[in-house]
Order: sequence, then C-alpha cells, then structure tokens
Amino acid sequence: MSRWFDRAARRIDKAQRLLEPAIVGAGGVWADLGCGEGVFTMLLTTLLPPDSVIYAVDRNPAALQVLEGTLIERQGEITVHTRLADFTQPLELPPLDGLLLANSLHFVNPKQPVMARLVEQLKPGGRLIIIEYNTNRGNSAVPYPLADRDFLTLAAEVGLQAPQLVARQPSTFLGEMYTGLAFAPVSGHR
Repeated sequence: MSRWFDRAARRIDKAQRLLEPAIVGAGGVWADLGCGEGVFTMLLTTLLPPDSVIYAVDRNPAALQVLEGTLIERQGEITVHTRLADFTQPLELPPLDGLLLANSLHFVNPKQPVMARLVEQLKPGGRLIIIEYNTNRGNSAVPYPLADRDFLTLAAEVGLQAPQLVARQPSTFLGEMYTGLAFAPVSGHR
C-alpha cells in the first residue's frame, strides 16, 4: 500500500462508505471540486473505470502539491488533471459526467447561484454528488453546512432530477455526514 493510503486509512474507510453507493456504474469525465489533498480524488481513481478522467480542483496550491505527489506514487490508467481554481467562480472544464463536492460546499454561501452554475457543467444525465455534514449549525471549520433535507430542496431548485440520499456515516465532528445524489436532466430545459 502506498504511503498516502497508510496516512489516511481512517478517513478513507469512511469516505469510501460515503462515496461508493453514489458512484456505482459511473465513469467518464469527472471533477472533484474543493478536492484539498485528494482523499476523494484518490477514491475516485479506485472506483471509476480505467478510461475515466478526473479534474481535481482546489484554490490551495499546497494541497494540490500533496495530491500531485500522491498521483506520482499511484500512476495508473485513470487520468487526473489538477487545477488551481476557486470552484465558486466560473471554471473552464469539459462537459462532465460527474461532479463531486465532498466537504467543500459548506464553505459556500449563498449556495444556489454557485450550484446553478455548476449544474450547467454536467452532461445530460450527469450526476452530482455532495458529501456534507447533516446540520445547518456551522462553526469556524464548517461555516455553512447543508442539512440533508436542504440538499434535496437545493437540488430541485437548480434543475437537478431525482435528488436522493444514498449514504450516511456517523461523524465525531458534527454528528453525521450524508451523501446526496442528483442527476442533470436527460433532455429538455433545466
């Protein structure tokens, strides 16, 4: 096992239990927005099929350097591009089959305009996955969390279809984390 997996084993186990149910059957071009040092990016490299492409986006250059070092250790069949950018601003990315916001949406307020812009990046039928703390009470580390019921409402407001909750895990930090999944419309207007 690589050093990255050794260092992050506990986080990875919980992260995988949150991500895996939402990713079943997925592939293609993905973006991990607010990827940090890449826990979820690296999980995507193990859960997506070999011909997939991942854009790992973060505004912290030091975090991206850690991820890039991890990628060198784990070169494989999935292509990962790192991008230094703030996902709350317009991004230049190809049309996406999937969009992951894991522990990143709780830094955004207001969420609706950012989410509406991100949904436009999805291909028809593309999936949006969020992993968040299930509370609306923020703190200095998680200033604007999004409770599960509010995710369902927000997903519908930005034109996503079939919003659902697909996983939950206890969290010592803020009680519980959940995984929300929704899809871009296959046809018609959002």
